[in-house]
Amino acid sequence: MDGPNLDRERLERYSRQIIMEEIGPEGQDAILRSKILVIGAGGLGAPVIQYLAAAGVGTMGIADGDSVEISNLHRQIIYGVKDIGRPKVECASRFVNGINPDVKVKVHHTEVNPNNILDLIEGYDFIVDGTDNFESCFLINDACTLSKKPYSYGAVLRFSGRVMTFPETDSSPCYRCLFKTAPPPGTVLDCATAGVLGSVAGVIGSIQATEAIKNVAKIGELVQGRIIEYNALNMSFEETNIRKNPNCPICGKEPIIKNIKDVEYTGSCTLK
Repeated sequence: MDGPNLDRERLERYSRQIIMEEIGPEGQDAILRSKILVIGAGGLGAPVIQYLAAAGVGTMGIADGDSVEISNLHRQIIYGVKDIGRPKVECASRFVNGINPDVKVKVHHTEVNPNNILDLIEGYDFIVDGTDNFESCFLINDACTLSKKPYSYGAVLRFSGRVMTFPETDSSPCYRCLFKTAPPPGTVLDCATAGVLGSVAGVIGSIQATEAIKNVAKIGELVQGRIIEYNALNMSFEETNIRKNPNCPICGKEPIIKNIKDVEYTGSCTLK
């Protein structure tokens, strides 16, 4: 087996992936040339970062404005006690380098906002949403939809999680097809108030990493047009189909959101 970027060391490192006919040397080469941005280096982003690094993603962007706290360690598996108080992006970059020096890491020590997100996602092939708030979820969806960037959305709470992937195709629904607006503040529990089992974040983050790899390697079927719900208490996965909403404010037949600067990404995340 050979390929334009597969020397002896890479053939050995990625042998368990290359041996699968769905990936092969061509698929591994595509992974090595891919550029993936992970927004949020927390409970979801941590396993995503770990598995993308191990798989050999060529360039990985990591965007997060937080520092490591002791309460992060039960689920954010790429950090240790020595990292407490340090920026997550720096610790994550060092972790990736320790797993796979093949991977070029670009750190973005910032929270995503309407002023920087379009510049952040430019140049990347796939985006992973590892954030934990509705404002960022709507912002990432809107930016990726307008820029025609494929991305994976994930969420966790207590013993459950969900995953959806939104490719760049016009026929696919977007996040606003399912959730037109954000719920009123304080009406939905979050991990800080309701808790989360760390391994649940690992399951959902691993699925998101798999979706990213499948997308750049052009293999399998993405979680497109459907949502997968995971319940750890009864160990079940449920799948629900999602239809594209013709009246969606950003991807419908007559969209009213044509620029992220038109949206107020607080409260209900609707037009200003």
